[in-house]
Amino acid sequence: MTFSLTSSKKLSAALLAALLSQTAPAEVVTVDRVVAVVNRNAITQVELDRKVSAVKTNLDRQKVKLPPDDILQQQVLDRLITDQVQLQHAEKIGLRVDDKQLEMAINRLAEQNGMSVPAFRDKLQSTGVTWRQFRDDIRQEILLARLKEREVDSKVVVTESEIDDYLKISAGKAKMEYQLAQIQVNIPENASPEQIAAKRARIQAARQEIEAGKAFGTVAASYSNDANATKGGVLGWRPAGSLPPAFTNLLDKLQPGEYTDIVRTPVAFHIFKLMDKRSQEEKVIVKQTRARHILIRSNEVTSTTDARQKLLQMRDRIQGGQDFARMAKSFSDDASASKGGDLGWLNPGETVPPFEEAMNALAVNEISMPVQSPFGFHLIQVLERRDQDVTQEQARFKVRKELAQRKAEEQYEDWLRQLRDRSRIVIRLKDE
Repeated sequence: MTFSLTSSKKLSAALLAALLSQTAPAEVVTVDRVVAVVNRNAITQVELDRKVSAVKTNLDRQKVKLPPDDILQQQVLDRLITDQVQLQHAEKIGLRVDDKQLEMAINRLAEQNGMSVPAFRDKLQSTGVTWRQFRDDIRQEILLARLKEREVDSKVVVTESEIDDYLKISAGKAKMEYQLAQIQVNIPENASPEQIAAKRARIQAARQEIEAGKAFGTVAASYSNDANATKGGVLGWRPAGSLPPAFTNLLDKLQPGEYTDIVRTPVAFHIFKLMDKRSQEEKVIVKQTRARHILIRSNEVTSTTDARQKLLQMRDRIQGGQDFARMAKSFSDDASASKGGDLGWLNPGETVPPFEEAMNALAVNEISMPVQSPFGFHLIQVLERRDQDVTQEQARFKVRKELAQRKAEEQYEDWLRQLRDRSRIVIRLKDE
């Protein structure tokens, strides 16, 4: 597997905010029962109630009026089922998040919240969230992100000609960003005319409620099948390139606060609300770093202790006069080994956080101690630094990223739909 410096494994801020904003609940005794079966795994009432409580907290925080309890329960259960089919697929292909990776993520979360890990743990427990449950939630979120990256994101290809075509067609539009919310009603694969009609009726009912004055977020929480439904449908800021041209043409005609008519794609019906839009600055000057590295992966054969020790020995040999590039060619587990570990000129944000933080702390020609990232352990050496006008390069990089995001989102929805269609799902929510 080729080492990739770009990380897409971002933990959900909404999950953390919801957990931290909860108050300790009164003790309630719940009689547990099975509310859904996904293949051979059960989802229980206690699991559903816990998730519904977290969703309610999040919607309250956003000042979104809650939909009726039965509708919210159904929406949350649908999300739990989707997560479960993904988790089962991850288990089937042997995808795991080990304790070391989990601890790194939790340490970063604590640091981002200005707390030590013990203080962070005490804060969570004071809200009624057990440390074990929090760890399980974060582990699951990392696992789902990695599954998407492996099964969908890593298979997306954006060609240079696609970037050229987009830049020619979009002109100034490429610099626009849109803050969006959406209602999305999914269409099953190989849907019959009757199924399509039923889904169209659902999105039309949602639009009628919006036109009648009901808040967009409340309608999204009631009708949308999108993963963001339980967040009021909020998608956040989306660059123009990450949206199909047909969508941006509609959005350009709207003022903030307005919403589109019903839009159909191959996988769903949509209604988009434009919350805001902005244009980005043209000229981009960044501090670039040219660096090289040696990567040692830990696996069944090489433990994390062995990987670190190997790099310490290499570091001593390099400082003793041996050539860094030759060592990288001989020992590095990264695709850059053939180039002596040279990664070229790197812009801020192009590497995973642990790598970038260690690299930025180095002086030119200095060699780091072993640095752990999600990919393994690294020895990093900074070769040069410079301030560079990267306006054109950034424009192409930005468009490549946006087109990849658009393709990944489309393919992810299709992949999820197929995964669910292949699963045996029995819903018992209304069973007595």
